Amino acid sequence: MSNNTPSALAFASNRSPVLARRGVVASSQPLASQVGLSILMQGGNAADAAVAMAAALNVTEPTSTGIGGDCFALYYEAATQRVTALNGSGRAPGALTLDLIERQGLNQNGALPPYHAHTVTVPGACAGWCDLIGRHGSLPLSNLLAPAIRLAEEGFPVAPLTAHYWSRGAAKQLKTAPGGQALTLGGRAPRAGEVFRNPGLARTLGIVAEGGSAAYYQGDIARDIAATVQAAGGVMTAEDLAQHTSTWDDAISVTYRGLRVWECPPNGQGLTALLALSILAGFELAGQDPLGVERWHLLIEALRVAFADTRWHVADPRFAPAPLAGLLSADYAAERRRLIDRERASLDVRRGAPAAGAGTVYCCAVDGQGNACSFINSNYLGFGTGMVPAGAAGPWGFTLQNRGHNFSLEAGHPNALAPGKRPYHTIIPGLLTRDADNSLYAPFGVMGGFMQPQGHLQVVVAMADDGLDPQAALDRPRFCIDAGQAGGAVALEAGLPEALVAGLEARGHPLRAGIEGYERALFGRGQIIRREPDGVLWGGSDPRADGCAMGF
Repeated sequence: MSNNTPSALAFASNRSPVLARRGVVASSQPLASQVGLSILMQGGNAADAAVAMAAALNVTEPTSTGIGGDCFALYYEAATQRVTALNGSGRAPGALTLDLIERQGLNQNGALPPYHAHTVTVPGACAGWCDLIGRHGSLPLSNLLAPAIRLAEEGFPVAPLTAHYWSRGAAKQLKTAPGGQALTLGGRAPRAGEVFRNPGLARTLGIVAEGGSAAYYQGDIARDIAATVQAAGGVMTAEDLAQHTSTWDDAISVTYRGLRVWECPPNGQGLTALLALSILAGFELAGQDPLGVERWHLLIEALRVAFADTRWHVADPRFAPAPLAGLLSADYAAERRRLIDRERASLDVRRGAPAAGAGTVYCCAVDGQGNACSFINSNYLGFGTGMVPAGAAGPWGFTLQNRGHNFSLEAGHPNALAPGKRPYHTIIPGLLTRDADNSLYAPFGVMGGFMQPQGHLQVVVAMADDGLDPQAALDRPRFCIDAGQAGGAVALEAGLPEALVAGLEARGHPLRAGIEGYERALFGRGQIIRREPDGVLWGGSDPRADGCAMGF
Protein backbone atom coordinates (compact mmCIF):
# COMPACT_ATOMS: atom_id res chain seq x y z
CA MET A 1 0.00 0.00 0.00
CA SER A 2 1.29 3.47 -0.89
CA ASN A 3 1.04 6.41 1.48
CA ASN A 4 1.99 8.89 -1.23
CA THR A 5 -1.47 10.43 -1.44
CA PRO A 6 -1.12 14.04 -2.61
CA SER A 7 -2.09 16.69 -0.09
CA ALA A 8 -4.10 18.48 -2.75
CA LEU A 9 -5.84 17.31 -5.86
CA ALA A 10 -3.79 18.10 -8.95
CA PHE A 11 -5.99 19.08 -11.87
CA ALA A 12 -4.67 18.92 -15.41
CA SER A 13 -6.94 16.72 -17.48
CA ASN A 14 -5.65 15.56 -20.84
CA ARG A 15 -8.09 12.69 -21.27
CA SER A 16 -9.48 11.64 -24.59
CA PRO A 17 -13.12 10.61 -24.84
CA VAL A 18 -13.82 6.87 -24.85
CA LEU A 19 -15.28 5.66 -28.16
CA ALA A 20 -17.09 2.37 -28.75
CA ARG A 21 -20.11 0.94 -30.57
CA ARG A 22 -21.62 -1.87 -28.52
CA GLY A 23 -21.89 -0.09 -25.19
CA VAL A 24 -20.33 2.56 -22.93
CA VAL A 25 -20.62 3.16 -19.18
CA ALA A 26 -19.31 6.00 -17.04
CA SER A 27 -19.11 6.38 -13.28
CA SER A 28 -17.04 8.05 -10.57
CA GLN A 29 -15.17 4.83 -9.68
CA PRO A 30 -13.24 2.55 -12.08
CA LEU A 31 -14.29 -0.68 -10.36
CA ALA A 32 -17.93 0.35 -10.67
CA SER A 33 -17.46 1.25 -14.34
CA GLN A 34 -15.90 -2.17 -14.90
CA VAL A 35 -18.93 -3.79 -13.25
CA GLY A 36 -21.30 -1.90 -15.54
CA LEU A 37 -19.30 -2.82 -18.62
CA SER A 38 -19.26 -6.48 -17.62
CA ILE A 39 -23.06 -6.42 -17.39
CA LEU A 40 -23.34 -4.98 -20.90
CA MET A 41 -20.91 -7.61 -22.18
CA GLN A 42 -23.11 -10.33 -20.64
CA GLY A 43 -26.03 -9.07 -22.73
CA GLY A 44 -27.57 -6.75 -20.16
CA ASN A 45 -29.03 -3.42 -21.17
CA ALA A 46 -28.49 0.14 -19.95
CA ALA A 47 -30.85 -0.24 -16.96
CA ASP A 48 -29.08 -3.42 -15.86
CA ALA A 49 -25.68 -1.75 -16.08
CA ALA A 50 -26.82 1.33 -14.16
CA VAL A 51 -28.19 -0.66 -11.22
CA ALA A 52 -25.10 -2.88 -11.10
CA MET A 53 -22.91 0.24 -11.01
CA ALA A 54 -25.08 1.85 -8.34
CA ALA A 55 -24.66 -1.20 -6.12
CA ALA A 56 -20.91 -1.34 -6.75
CA LEU A 57 -20.60 2.36 -5.92
CA ASN A 58 -22.41 1.63 -2.64
CA VAL A 59 -19.41 -0.58 -1.82
CA THR A 60 -16.54 1.42 -3.28
CA GLU A 61 -17.75 4.98 -2.62
CA PRO A 62 -19.85 4.90 0.58
CA THR A 63 -18.64 8.45 1.18
CA SER A 64 -21.36 9.57 -1.26
CA THR A 65 -23.96 6.91 -1.85
CA GLY A 66 -25.68 3.84 -0.57
CA ILE A 67 -28.72 1.70 -0.16
CA GLY A 68 -29.57 3.88 2.83
CA GLY A 69 -30.14 6.82 0.48
CA ASP A 70 -32.33 7.77 -2.49
CA CYS A 71 -32.11 7.53 -6.27
CA PHE A 72 -33.61 9.01 -9.44
CA ALA A 73 -33.36 7.79 -13.03
CA LEU A 74 -34.23 8.78 -16.57
CA TYR A 75 -34.50 5.95 -19.08
CA TYR A 76 -34.54 6.28 -22.86
CA GLU A 77 -36.10 3.28 -24.55
CA ALA A 78 -34.78 3.05 -28.10
CA ALA A 79 -37.66 0.96 -29.46
CA THR A 80 -40.29 3.54 -28.51
CA GLN A 81 -38.11 6.66 -28.21
CA ARG A 82 -39.83 7.34 -24.89
CA VAL A 83 -38.20 8.86 -21.81
CA THR A 84 -39.46 7.64 -18.45
CA ALA A 85 -38.65 9.19 -15.08
CA LEU A 86 -38.22 7.18 -11.88
CA ASN A 87 -38.51 8.92 -8.52
CA GLY A 88 -36.79 6.73 -5.95
CA SER A 89 -36.83 9.24 -3.12
CA GLY A 90 -38.23 8.52 0.32
CA ARG A 91 -40.64 10.31 2.61
CA ALA A 92 -40.63 11.76 6.11
CA PRO A 93 -41.82 9.49 8.94
CA GLY A 94 -45.53 9.58 9.67
CA ALA A 95 -44.98 10.98 13.17
CA LEU A 96 -42.57 13.77 12.17
CA THR A 97 -44.29 17.16 12.32
CA LEU A 98 -43.37 20.82 12.52
CA ASP A 99 -44.94 20.95 15.97
CA LEU A 100 -42.65 18.17 17.18
CA ILE A 101 -39.58 19.97 15.82
CA GLU A 102 -40.59 23.20 17.56
CA ARG A 103 -41.32 21.44 20.87
CA GLN A 104 -37.89 19.82 20.77
CA GLY A 105 -36.16 23.11 19.94
CA LEU A 106 -34.57 21.75 16.76
CA ASN A 107 -35.38 24.60 14.39
CA GLN A 108 -31.95 25.94 13.42
CA ASN A 109 -32.49 28.97 11.19
CA GLY A 110 -35.32 27.27 9.35
CA ALA A 111 -33.74 23.82 8.99
CA LEU A 112 -33.10 20.70 11.03
CA PRO A 113 -29.61 20.06 12.42
CA PRO A 114 -27.85 18.37 9.50
CA TYR A 115 -27.09 15.02 11.16
CA HIS A 116 -30.04 14.62 13.52
CA ALA A 117 -32.10 11.41 13.40
CA HIS A 118 -35.09 13.48 12.24
CA THR A 119 -33.28 14.13 8.94
CA VAL A 120 -33.52 10.42 8.04
CA THR A 121 -36.22 10.01 5.43
CA VAL A 122 -37.20 6.51 4.31
CA PRO A 123 -34.37 5.25 2.05
CA GLY A 124 -35.76 4.95 -1.47
CA ALA A 125 -32.74 3.54 -3.32
CA CYS A 126 -33.48 -0.18 -2.93
CA ALA A 127 -37.03 0.12 -4.25
CA GLY A 128 -35.74 2.37 -7.03
CA TRP A 129 -33.19 -0.21 -8.14
CA CYS A 130 -35.79 -2.96 -8.15
CA ASP A 131 -38.47 -0.91 -9.89
CA LEU A 132 -36.09 0.25 -12.62
CA ILE A 133 -35.12 -3.35 -13.34
CA GLY A 134 -38.75 -4.48 -13.10
CA ARG A 135 -39.80 -2.10 -15.88
CA HIS A 136 -36.71 -1.78 -18.07
CA GLY A 137 -34.16 -4.43 -17.07
CA SER A 138 -33.36 -7.69 -18.84
CA LEU A 139 -31.26 -9.63 -16.29
CA PRO A 140 -32.18 -11.01 -12.86
CA LEU A 141 -31.45 -8.73 -9.91
CA SER A 142 -29.22 -11.42 -8.41
CA ASN A 143 -26.93 -11.19 -11.45
CA LEU A 144 -26.70 -7.42 -11.13
CA LEU A 145 -25.86 -7.37 -7.43
CA ALA A 146 -23.36 -10.26 -7.55
CA PRO A 147 -20.34 -8.09 -8.48
CA ALA A 148 -21.04 -5.63 -5.64
CA ILE A 149 -21.46 -8.49 -3.18
CA ARG A 150 -18.11 -9.90 -4.26
CA LEU A 151 -16.41 -6.50 -3.85
CA ALA A 152 -17.88 -6.13 -0.37
CA GLU A 153 -16.89 -9.65 0.72
CA GLU A 154 -13.40 -9.77 -0.77
CA GLY A 155 -12.55 -6.11 -0.33
CA PHE A 156 -11.35 -3.45 -2.74
CA PRO A 157 -8.48 -0.94 -2.77
CA VAL A 158 -9.80 2.49 -1.85
CA ALA A 159 -9.27 5.16 -4.53
CA PRO A 160 -7.40 8.39 -3.63
CA LEU A 161 -10.22 10.93 -3.70
CA THR A 162 -12.58 8.53 -1.96
CA ALA A 163 -9.95 8.03 0.75
CA HIS A 164 -9.77 11.79 1.30
CA TYR A 165 -13.53 12.19 1.73
CA TRP A 166 -13.71 9.02 3.82
CA SER A 167 -11.19 10.59 6.18
CA ARG A 168 -13.34 13.70 6.51
CA GLY A 169 -16.43 11.59 7.18
CA ALA A 170 -14.65 9.42 9.74
CA ALA A 171 -13.72 12.53 11.72
CA LYS A 172 -17.21 13.97 11.35
CA GLN A 173 -20.40 11.86 11.14
CA LEU A 174 -18.90 8.38 11.60
CA LYS A 175 -17.03 9.35 14.76
CA THR A 176 -20.17 9.98 16.79
CA ALA A 177 -23.08 8.47 14.86
CA PRO A 178 -24.64 5.24 16.17
CA GLY A 179 -22.87 2.34 14.42
CA GLY A 180 -20.69 4.68 12.39
CA GLN A 181 -17.48 2.93 13.46
CA ALA A 182 -18.52 -0.05 11.32
CA LEU A 183 -17.39 1.91 8.26
CA THR A 184 -13.95 2.64 9.67
CA LEU A 185 -10.82 0.68 10.46
CA GLY A 186 -10.61 1.01 14.22
CA GLY A 187 -11.94 4.55 14.08
CA ARG A 188 -9.94 5.79 11.12
CA ALA A 189 -10.70 5.89 7.41
CA PRO A 190 -8.93 3.52 5.01
CA ARG A 191 -6.04 5.15 3.22
CA ALA A 192 -5.61 5.33 -0.53
CA GLY A 193 -4.73 1.87 -1.79
CA GLU A 194 -5.77 0.17 1.45
CA VAL A 195 -8.18 -2.75 1.08
CA PHE A 196 -11.55 -2.32 2.78
CA ARG A 197 -14.05 -5.13 3.33
CA ASN A 198 -17.69 -4.67 4.24
CA PRO A 199 -19.28 -8.01 5.19
CA GLY A 200 -22.37 -6.27 6.56
CA LEU A 201 -23.14 -4.67 3.22
CA ALA A 202 -22.47 -7.96 1.44
CA ARG A 203 -25.12 -9.51 3.69
CA THR A 204 -27.59 -6.68 2.95
CA LEU A 205 -27.11 -6.95 -0.80
CA GLY A 206 -27.35 -10.72 -0.65
CA ILE A 207 -30.74 -10.51 1.08
CA VAL A 208 -32.00 -8.01 -1.51
CA ALA A 209 -30.65 -10.13 -4.38
CA GLU A 210 -32.68 -13.05 -3.13
CA GLY A 211 -35.83 -11.33 -1.88
CA GLY A 212 -36.05 -8.04 -3.79
CA SER A 213 -37.22 -4.80 -2.24
CA ALA A 214 -39.70 -6.56 0.07
CA ALA A 215 -36.75 -8.13 1.88
CA TYR A 216 -35.41 -4.64 2.58
CA TYR A 217 -38.61 -2.80 3.51
CA GLN A 218 -40.54 -5.51 5.32
CA GLY A 219 -37.95 -7.67 7.08
CA ASP A 220 -35.07 -7.52 9.51
CA ILE A 221 -33.34 -4.66 7.68
CA ALA A 222 -36.38 -2.38 8.01
CA ARG A 223 -36.87 -3.31 11.65
CA ASP A 224 -33.24 -2.47 12.44
CA ILE A 225 -33.34 0.81 10.50
CA ALA A 226 -36.36 1.92 12.52
CA ALA A 227 -34.80 0.80 15.81
CA THR A 228 -31.55 2.64 15.05
CA VAL A 229 -33.35 5.87 14.15
CA GLN A 230 -35.56 5.69 17.25
CA ALA A 231 -32.61 5.01 19.54
CA ALA A 232 -30.99 8.17 18.17
CA GLY A 233 -34.06 10.29 18.91
CA GLY A 234 -36.02 9.88 15.70
CA VAL A 235 -39.58 8.69 15.10
CA MET A 236 -39.30 6.44 12.05
CA THR A 237 -41.17 3.13 12.33
CA ALA A 238 -41.08 -0.18 10.51
CA GLU A 239 -44.50 0.77 9.12
CA ASP A 240 -43.00 3.90 7.51
CA LEU A 241 -40.58 1.65 5.63
CA ALA A 242 -43.19 -0.97 4.72
CA GLN A 243 -45.39 1.70 3.12
CA HIS A 244 -42.65 3.07 0.84
CA THR A 245 -43.16 3.09 -2.94
CA SER A 246 -41.26 4.58 -5.86
CA THR A 247 -43.18 6.60 -8.43
CA TRP A 248 -43.00 6.78 -12.21
CA ASP A 249 -43.44 10.37 -13.35
CA ASP A 250 -43.70 12.25 -16.62
CA ALA A 251 -40.28 13.70 -17.38
CA ILE A 252 -40.18 17.46 -17.97
CA SER A 253 -38.24 19.09 -20.79
CA VAL A 254 -37.40 22.18 -22.84
CA THR A 255 -35.76 22.61 -26.23
CA TYR A 256 -32.30 24.18 -26.36
CA ARG A 257 -30.33 24.65 -29.63
CA GLY A 258 -32.13 21.76 -31.34
CA LEU A 259 -31.80 19.42 -28.39
CA ARG A 260 -34.55 18.44 -25.96
CA VAL A 261 -33.25 18.56 -22.39
CA TRP A 262 -35.02 16.11 -20.08
CA GLU A 263 -35.16 16.23 -16.29
CA CYS A 264 -37.16 14.56 -13.53
CA PRO A 265 -39.98 16.78 -12.21
CA PRO A 266 -40.16 18.10 -8.64
CA ASN A 267 -39.43 17.15 -5.91
CA GLY A 268 -36.12 17.15 -7.83
CA GLN A 269 -34.40 20.43 -8.77
CA GLY A 270 -33.95 19.62 -12.47
CA LEU A 271 -36.52 22.36 -13.06
CA THR A 272 -33.74 24.86 -12.23
CA ALA A 273 -31.63 23.75 -15.19
CA LEU A 274 -34.62 23.87 -17.56
CA LEU A 275 -35.65 27.36 -16.46
CA ALA A 276 -32.10 28.67 -16.86
CA LEU A 277 -31.66 27.06 -20.28
CA SER A 278 -35.00 28.51 -21.44
CA ILE A 279 -33.76 31.95 -20.46
CA LEU A 280 -30.39 31.41 -22.18
CA ALA A 281 -32.09 30.25 -25.37
CA GLY A 282 -32.89 33.90 -26.06
CA PHE A 283 -29.22 34.89 -26.11
CA GLU A 284 -26.66 34.08 -28.82
CA LEU A 285 -23.79 32.31 -27.09
CA ALA A 286 -22.07 30.47 -29.94
CA GLY A 287 -19.81 33.34 -30.99
CA GLN A 288 -18.71 34.24 -27.48
CA ASP A 289 -15.46 33.41 -25.75
CA PRO A 290 -16.47 30.35 -23.66
CA LEU A 291 -14.24 31.61 -20.83
CA GLY A 292 -15.16 35.25 -21.32
CA VAL A 293 -17.03 37.54 -18.96
CA GLU A 294 -19.98 38.08 -21.32
CA ARG A 295 -20.70 34.35 -21.46
CA TRP A 296 -20.20 33.63 -17.76
CA HIS A 297 -22.24 36.64 -16.67
CA LEU A 298 -25.24 35.43 -18.68
CA LEU A 299 -24.95 31.88 -17.36
CA ILE A 300 -24.71 33.05 -13.76
CA GLU A 301 -27.60 35.48 -14.14
CA ALA A 302 -29.85 32.88 -15.78
CA LEU A 303 -29.21 30.52 -12.88
CA ARG A 304 -29.87 33.22 -10.29
CA VAL A 305 -33.27 33.86 -11.86
CA ALA A 306 -34.02 30.14 -12.06
CA PHE A 307 -33.07 29.47 -8.43
CA ALA A 308 -35.30 32.35 -7.32
CA ASP A 309 -38.25 30.36 -8.66
CA THR A 310 -37.19 26.87 -7.65
CA ARG A 311 -36.29 27.73 -4.06
CA TRP A 312 -40.05 28.17 -3.74
CA HIS A 313 -41.59 25.76 -6.24
CA VAL A 314 -39.51 22.58 -5.81
CA ALA A 315 -41.43 20.42 -3.37
CA ASP A 316 -43.39 17.19 -3.18
CA PRO A 317 -46.08 17.65 -5.87
CA ARG A 318 -48.54 15.54 -3.88
CA PHE A 319 -48.55 18.36 -1.29
CA ALA A 320 -47.68 21.43 -3.38
CA PRO A 321 -47.77 20.91 -7.16
CA ALA A 322 -45.65 23.42 -9.07
CA PRO A 323 -47.22 25.22 -12.06
CA LEU A 324 -44.89 23.44 -14.47
CA ALA A 325 -46.68 24.41 -17.68
CA GLY A 326 -46.42 28.07 -16.79
CA LEU A 327 -42.88 27.89 -15.50
CA LEU A 328 -41.63 26.14 -18.66
CA SER A 329 -43.55 28.27 -21.16
CA ALA A 330 -41.78 30.46 -23.71
CA ASP A 331 -43.70 33.51 -22.48
CA TYR A 332 -42.51 33.03 -18.93
CA ALA A 333 -38.91 32.54 -20.09
CA ALA A 334 -39.13 35.80 -22.04
CA GLU A 335 -40.54 37.60 -19.01
CA ARG A 336 -37.75 36.32 -16.74
CA ARG A 337 -35.11 37.02 -19.39
CA ARG A 338 -35.93 40.71 -19.17
CA LEU A 339 -34.63 40.74 -15.60
CA ILE A 340 -31.07 40.19 -16.80
CA ASP A 341 -28.86 43.25 -17.13
CA ARG A 342 -25.97 42.29 -19.40
CA GLU A 343 -23.67 44.71 -17.59
CA ARG A 344 -24.62 44.24 -13.94
CA ALA A 345 -25.23 41.39 -11.52
CA SER A 346 -28.76 41.00 -10.15
CA LEU A 347 -28.38 40.04 -6.50
CA ASP A 348 -31.97 40.47 -5.35
CA VAL A 349 -33.98 38.41 -7.85
CA ARG A 350 -37.36 37.32 -6.53
CA ARG A 351 -39.59 34.49 -7.68
CA GLY A 352 -41.96 35.20 -10.51
CA ALA A 353 -45.68 34.52 -10.94
CA PRO A 354 -46.09 32.00 -13.77
CA ALA A 355 -49.44 31.18 -15.26
CA ALA A 356 -51.17 28.32 -13.43
CA GLY A 357 -50.81 25.21 -15.16
CA ALA A 358 -23.17 16.45 -1.19
CA GLY A 359 -22.64 13.66 -1.38
CA THR A 360 -23.90 11.91 -4.51
CA VAL A 361 -22.80 9.52 -7.22
CA TYR A 362 -23.93 9.67 -10.83
CA CYS A 363 -23.50 6.99 -13.47
CA CYS A 364 -24.84 6.42 -16.96
CA ALA A 365 -24.92 3.67 -19.54
CA VAL A 366 -25.82 3.32 -23.21
CA ASP A 367 -26.13 -0.13 -24.71
CA GLY A 368 -25.67 -1.32 -28.28
CA GLN A 369 -29.37 -0.99 -29.07
CA GLY A 370 -29.36 2.68 -28.14
CA ASN A 371 -31.14 2.40 -24.79
CA ALA A 372 -29.78 4.82 -22.21
CA CYS A 373 -30.00 5.13 -18.45
CA SER A 374 -29.13 8.28 -16.54
CA PHE A 375 -28.92 7.31 -12.87
CA ILE A 376 -28.11 9.11 -9.63
CA ASN A 377 -27.91 7.82 -6.05
CA SER A 378 -27.08 9.73 -2.88
CA ASN A 379 -26.75 9.82 0.91
CA TYR A 380 -26.89 13.65 0.71
CA LEU A 381 -24.10 15.09 2.92
CA GLY A 382 -21.27 12.61 2.43
CA PHE A 383 -22.11 9.65 4.64
CA GLY A 384 -25.54 11.18 5.35
CA THR A 385 -26.22 11.00 9.07
CA GLY A 386 -23.38 8.49 9.45
CA MET A 387 -25.77 6.17 11.31
CA VAL A 388 -25.24 2.49 10.43
CA PRO A 389 -28.23 0.28 11.32
CA ALA A 390 -27.38 -2.97 13.08
CA GLY A 391 -29.18 -6.02 14.40
CA ALA A 392 -28.53 -9.37 15.98
CA ALA A 393 -26.22 -10.42 13.15
CA GLY A 394 -24.21 -7.20 13.28
CA PRO A 395 -24.04 -3.99 11.25
CA TRP A 396 -25.83 -3.87 7.89
CA GLY A 397 -22.88 -2.02 6.34
CA PHE A 398 -24.54 1.16 5.05
CA THR A 399 -25.32 4.62 6.43
CA LEU A 400 -28.70 6.33 6.58
CA GLN A 401 -29.20 9.49 4.55
CA ASN A 402 -29.96 12.94 5.96
CA ARG A 403 -32.11 14.12 3.07
CA GLY A 404 -34.67 15.60 5.48
CA HIS A 405 -32.22 18.43 6.16
CA ASN A 406 -33.57 19.95 2.92
CA PHE A 407 -37.09 20.43 4.31
CA SER A 408 -38.13 23.97 5.13
CA LEU A 409 -39.36 24.49 8.70
CA GLU A 410 -41.39 27.52 7.63
CA ALA A 411 -45.11 26.80 7.97
CA GLY A 412 -46.88 27.45 4.69
CA HIS A 413 -43.80 26.99 2.50
CA PRO A 414 -44.42 24.44 -0.30
CA ASN A 415 -41.40 22.48 0.93
CA ALA A 416 -42.36 22.62 4.62
CA LEU A 417 -41.81 19.43 6.58
CA ALA A 418 -44.90 17.22 6.85
CA PRO A 419 -45.54 13.54 7.64
CA GLY A 420 -45.16 11.30 4.61
CA LYS A 421 -43.76 14.11 2.47
CA ARG A 422 -40.76 14.04 0.15
CA PRO A 423 -38.26 16.91 0.60
CA TYR A 424 -36.66 19.22 -1.97
CA HIS A 425 -34.17 16.92 -3.65
CA THR A 426 -30.82 18.03 -5.07
CA ILE A 427 -29.98 14.87 -7.05
CA ILE A 428 -30.99 15.06 -10.72
CA PRO A 429 -30.16 12.85 -13.70
CA GLY A 430 -30.24 14.52 -17.12
CA LEU A 431 -30.82 13.27 -20.65
CA LEU A 432 -30.68 14.84 -24.13
CA THR A 433 -32.53 13.83 -27.29
CA ARG A 434 -32.47 15.40 -30.75
CA ASP A 435 -35.58 17.48 -31.17
CA ALA A 436 -35.82 16.77 -34.90
CA ASP A 437 -36.27 13.00 -34.66
CA ASN A 438 -36.40 12.12 -30.93
CA SER A 439 -33.18 10.11 -31.26
CA LEU A 440 -30.87 9.73 -28.27
CA TYR A 441 -28.17 12.36 -27.93
CA ALA A 442 -26.75 11.77 -24.44
CA PRO A 443 -27.45 10.77 -20.87
CA PHE A 444 -25.54 13.16 -18.59
CA GLY A 445 -25.25 14.30 -15.01
CA VAL A 446 -23.11 16.41 -12.70
CA MET A 447 -23.41 15.41 -9.05
CA GLY A 448 -22.87 17.69 -6.09
CA GLY A 449 -25.74 19.23 -4.10
CA PHE A 450 -27.00 22.56 -5.41
CA MET A 451 -24.22 22.51 -8.01
CA GLN A 452 -26.13 19.93 -10.02
CA PRO A 453 -28.43 22.13 -12.14
CA GLN A 454 -25.54 24.55 -12.53
CA GLY A 455 -23.37 21.70 -13.82
CA HIS A 456 -26.16 20.55 -16.13
CA LEU A 457 -26.38 24.01 -17.66
CA GLN A 458 -22.62 24.36 -18.08
CA VAL A 459 -22.07 21.00 -19.80
CA VAL A 460 -25.15 21.41 -22.04
CA VAL A 461 -23.89 24.81 -23.17
CA ALA A 462 -20.43 23.34 -23.79
CA MET A 463 -21.88 20.62 -26.02
CA ALA A 464 -24.75 22.48 -27.69
CA ASP A 465 -23.25 25.94 -28.16
CA ASP A 466 -19.55 25.10 -28.47
CA GLY A 467 -19.63 21.62 -30.00
CA LEU A 468 -17.40 20.01 -27.38
CA ASP A 469 -17.22 16.25 -26.98
CA PRO A 470 -18.29 14.80 -23.61
CA GLN A 471 -14.80 14.66 -22.12
CA ALA A 472 -13.91 18.19 -23.19
CA ALA A 473 -17.23 19.45 -21.81
CA LEU A 474 -16.46 17.87 -18.44
CA ASP A 475 -12.88 19.16 -18.41
CA ARG A 476 -13.94 22.79 -18.83
CA PRO A 477 -13.57 24.92 -15.65
CA ARG A 478 -16.81 25.73 -13.79
CA PHE A 479 -18.46 28.19 -11.47
CA CYS A 480 -20.84 27.45 -8.59
CA ILE A 481 -23.33 29.92 -7.15
CA ASP A 482 -24.19 29.68 -3.48
CA ALA A 483 -27.84 28.99 -4.23
CA GLY A 484 -29.17 29.06 -0.70
CA GLN A 485 -30.29 32.67 -0.99
CA ALA A 486 -30.50 35.52 -3.46
CA GLY A 487 -27.17 37.19 -4.14
CA GLY A 488 -25.03 34.27 -3.02
CA ALA A 489 -21.30 34.34 -3.79
CA VAL A 490 -19.99 32.77 -6.97
CA ALA A 491 -17.18 30.25 -6.45
CA LEU A 492 -14.71 30.08 -9.34
CA GLU A 493 -12.43 27.17 -10.11
CA ALA A 494 -8.70 27.85 -10.13
CA GLY A 495 -6.98 28.52 -13.42
CA LEU A 496 -9.53 30.85 -15.02
CA PRO A 497 -8.34 33.86 -17.04
CA GLU A 498 -7.66 36.92 -14.92
CA ALA A 499 -9.78 39.02 -17.26
CA LEU A 500 -12.80 36.80 -16.55
CA VAL A 501 -12.42 37.08 -12.78
CA ALA A 502 -11.91 40.85 -12.96
CA GLY A 503 -14.82 41.26 -15.35
CA LEU A 504 -17.26 39.38 -13.13
CA GLU A 505 -16.13 41.38 -10.13
CA ALA A 506 -16.62 44.63 -12.06
CA ARG A 507 -20.19 43.57 -12.87
CA GLY A 508 -20.94 43.26 -9.17
CA HIS A 509 -20.73 39.50 -8.62
CA PRO A 510 -19.48 38.57 -5.13
CA LEU A 511 -16.71 36.05 -5.80
CA ARG A 512 -14.71 33.28 -4.17
CA ALA A 513 -12.01 32.81 -6.78
CA GLY A 514 -9.19 30.31 -7.14
CA ILE A 515 -10.86 27.24 -5.61
CA GLU A 516 -8.38 24.39 -6.00
CA GLY A 517 -7.20 21.08 -4.57
CA TYR A 518 -9.77 18.78 -3.01
CA GLU A 519 -12.20 21.67 -2.76
CA ARG A 520 -12.77 21.36 -6.51
CA ALA A 521 -15.40 18.80 -5.56
CA LEU A 522 -17.61 21.86 -5.02
CA PHE A 523 -17.93 22.05 -8.82
CA GLY A 524 -19.40 18.58 -9.18
CA ARG A 525 -18.33 15.30 -10.72
CA GLY A 526 -20.02 14.43 -13.99
CA GLN A 527 -20.39 11.69 -16.59
CA ILE A 528 -21.65 11.96 -20.21
CA ILE A 529 -22.17 9.45 -23.03
CA ARG A 530 -23.04 10.90 -26.46
CA ARG A 531 -24.56 8.70 -29.16
CA GLU A 532 -24.03 9.57 -32.81
CA PRO A 533 -26.69 8.77 -35.43
CA ASP A 534 -24.47 5.95 -36.75
CA GLY A 535 -24.36 4.33 -33.30
CA VAL A 536 -20.86 5.40 -32.27
CA LEU A 537 -20.70 6.24 -28.56
CA TRP A 538 -18.51 8.94 -27.03
CA GLY A 539 -17.96 8.66 -23.26
CA GLY A 540 -16.50 11.17 -20.83
CA SER A 541 -15.82 11.10 -17.09
CA ASP A 542 -15.09 14.02 -14.80
CA PRO A 543 -11.43 14.44 -13.80
CA ARG A 544 -12.61 15.83 -10.44
CA ALA A 545 -13.47 12.26 -9.38
CA ASP A 546 -11.73 8.88 -9.33
CA GLY A 547 -13.82 7.44 -12.17
CA CYS A 548 -13.68 6.71 -15.86
CA ALA A 549 -15.72 5.81 -18.91
CA MET A 550 -15.34 2.35 -20.48
CA GLY A 551 -16.69 0.82 -23.66
CA PHE A 552 -16.56 -2.21 -25.91
